Amino acid sequence: LLSLGTPGVGKTTLGKELASRAGMTYINVGDMAKEGELYKGFDEEYDCPVLDEDRVIDELEDKMSEGGVIVDYHGCDFFPQRWFHIVFVLRTENSFLYDRLESRGYKGKKLQDNIQCEIFQTLYEEALLSYREEIVHQLPSNTPEDLERNLDHIVQWIEQWMKDNN
Repeated sequence: LLSLGTPGVGKTTLGKELASRAGMTYINVGDMAKEGELYKGFDEEYDCPVLDEDRVIDELEDKMSEGGVIVDYHGCDFFPQRWFHIVFVLRTENSFLYDRLESRGYKGKKLQDNIQCEIFQTLYEEALLSYREEIVHQLPSNTPEDLERNLDHIVQWIEQWMKDNN
């Protein structure tokens, strides 16, 4: 299961809670990269390290083949298609997103580009190009009520998938 979206949309909150409810393994790719130093340089313009996608794939391969994994990241075009049975793209209205990113210390170009990424549905489009359209779903992620609804929805999907595939 892949959870993706612009930084600040609620992927981590959703992923951790979902893992605990569904008995799955939660992997935050950003945290994993930081712990394993899976980088190939530094982007001065965005003031952040550049992910080494090949090393990330190598690191995840064994875990993904076991199944029952929730992967949380803001990009998806480098993950193998076979890894995911469903992809959820979380979407947040700009007023909420702006406040969340600002509270994380995002400013200038980094803040503007992430807001534009959300406005132009960049990650949703990337997901549609990377995976079969019927497995890609958008979920609103503005309020605590949205979070609960999304959790219920995904848990039901997981239960149905388990019935259909076991």
